[in-house]
Amino acid sequence: MTNDRLFGMQIDALRMPEVIRQLLVWARDRDAACRYVVTPNVDHAVMFQEHVGLQRAYSDASLVLIDGFPLLAAARLLGREIPERVPGSDLVPALFEATNTPNFKIGRYGEDCLRVFLLGAAHGVADRAATNIHRRWPGVKVVGTYSPPLGFENNPSENQSILDRIAANKPDMLIVGLGAPKQELWVHAHRCQIATPVALCVGATIDFLAGEKLRAPVWMRRVGLEWLHRLVSEPRRLAKRYMRDAWIFPQLMWQEWIKGTGAVS
Repeated sequence: MTNDRLFGMQIDALRMPEVIRQLLVWARDRDAACRYVVTPNVDHAVMFQEHVGLQRAYSDASLVLIDGFPLLAAARLLGREIPERVPGSDLVPALFEATNTPNFKIGRYGEDCLRVFLLGAAHGVADRAATNIHRRWPGVKVVGTYSPPLGFENNPSENQSILDRIAANKPDMLIVGLGAPKQELWVHAHRCQIATPVALCVGATIDFLAGEKLRAPVWMRRVGLEWLHRLVSEPRRLAKRYMRDAWIFPQLMWQEWIKGTGAVS
């Protein structure tokens, strides 16, 4: 497994099929500690520069995969050998699709299905996502869902309750959709207690699976305009963030380029 450093983050240079194969290998490891995956975009890269907690979470992640098209474009402009982006919202459906292959078997509990727990999204959304998942991918079994209350991360008893729910349902994989950086910080803080081999920090993916939010058309994703679709869909929530990122990210690009040319020590 190769990786490359970008804006301080150690990025794993993998294609989607390679990631899926690795995740399924890890999901079969019943006795392993929880490995978790993060998928940075431009906003994550900007936050990463000064957020010590996020830096620690990324440092201990088992996989760091580029999500956003602008981040991939920046990587290529800076000469990084990263073959493609692996967005969380594409990774999860592709992973589920792999369960439709003949003779698929995880084997941790003698079942021929992938057991997943959905953590995050608004009340009822994960349940709708579970219904859609079961309809589309019979090889996936959603064994539990939970939408934590606001501020749960600061409540020790609530955190323990979540960990107990996960342990009781024995998932092969935890799908975490709490938004960044909350999801990365929570998984990192509790990684030694999360009773599943794999956790995926994948933002709005649960909303997409439920049909709560609509993804950009395929053509927009292919040309790197998914961010524009999201901005138009949620302007009040995203406009300020995108303006901040549009100001800071070019500065990060310049600093990275200067370091790469050896113009500064």
